Amino acid sequence: MPGNVMKTELLLQQTINAYEWTDNLLNNLPYTHWRMLPQVIESNVLWQVGHLVVSTYYNSILVIKGHQTTVLQSMPLKLYSQLFTQAAPALATGLVDPEQLYKHLKMMQKHSVETIELIKDNQLHEELLQIEIVHPVAKTKLEALDWNIKHTLWHCGQIALIKRVVDKRHEFHLNEQ
Repeated sequence: MPGNVMKTELLLQQTINAYEWTDNLLNNLPYTHWRMLPQVIESNVLWQVGHLVVSTYYNSILVIKGHQTTVLQSMPLKLYSQLFTQAAPALATGLVDPEQLYKHLKMMQKHSVETIELIKDNQLHEELLQIEIVHPVAKTKLEALDWNIKHTLWHCGQIALIKRVVDKRHEFHLNEQ
């Protein structure tokens, strides 16, 4: 690690950055476009966001510290899991309100960041909690949190492609800070 940067601090900052990139895209796409299902991509923004709600919970909360009652009571996570993991994107169209789903994504991102803030560097190499679904790529907390960042950015890219098809190319304005 460069200098005195702790591994957890770096994971936290990268996670926050991944969420900011995603939010930047979503904040610049009208909800009316979220349900559009371009054939060339066979997905839509609604499905991508729902998938991020579920995957963020799984990768950065559930396998790190177990089920969280406050999260489970604040949104229909079981329904989201059914609609946004293996189900076809068209299935969720009309069943989920895009604005409410985005609020749930923001809440999940907040819980994710709060979870990471509590992890100490020496805990990163601990094995994941044993839950009903074995993590597909990670064995340790570090690997799960790293995968959450990569997975979030993967879907951020898909959202950018969908946005380009259903709306317009996204201008990130990275040089304007």
